[in-house]
Formats: sequence, C-alpha cells, structure tokens
Amino acid sequence: MLRAALWLTSLVFVPVGLFLYFLPPEVATLLTVSPLWLARVSGGLVLAWGLLLLAASNRPDALGAGALAGGNLLLVAALVPAVLRLGDTLPPAVRGAMLGAAALLTVLAVMGLLAWPSASSRRGA
Repeated sequence: MLRAALWLTSLVFVPVGLFLYFLPPEVATLLTVSPLWLARVSGGLVLAWGLLLLAASNRPDALGAGALAGGNLLLVAALVPAVLRLGDTLPPAVRGAMLGAAALLTVLAVMGLLAWPSASSRRGA
C-alpha cells in the first residue's frame, strides 16, 4: 500500500511540476503569477519532489513513508488556508480543484502512515 501511495503522489507532483515549469506567459497573467521565474523555480522543486517519491517507491522504507506523509500534509496545510482565505474570489472550478487536491493528498498521506513499514521488514527478515 505504501508503494501505491508513493506512486499516486508522484503522479500528482510530476505533472504539476512540469506545468508550473513550462507555464505559458498567457496562463501566468491569467493566474496573476508574477514574476514568472517564481513559477519556474517552484515547478522545478515540485517536479524534483515528485521524481524523488517515484524513486522511493522502488524500495519503500520508513524514511520514504515519513517523507510522503510530511510532504503531503505540509502541502495540504498550505493549500487549505489559502483556499479558505480567498473564498469567493476564486472561480468555483479552481476552488474545487484545489480542495480536491488537498483531500487527495491527505488520503495519500494517511495511506502512507497506515502502511508504515514494520521493524521486521526494515531488518530484512
């Protein structure tokens, strides 16, 4: 289950990172992202995090489970207050997508915590 949580989380982060990194200027002005280099840097970081989680899914361990849960819950802690603070200024589709992404990341974090590797699996027994 931990491997699936790592894979699914990386399937969220890799496309988002690529989208942010290659964000067209027209979309950036629509989303009021300024300066554009900030979107590029954050896209590179999100892409790197997604690739790290993808690599960690090959051999899941306690460190990978902790990184998955911690990273996802930190992202949820950043997304939800922003959506709640912006309230009705966001279009309903964007607000729903952000809340849906937060819910998905929370479920994946809980999956990672529930599938925490046991002590016997860490010793290789």
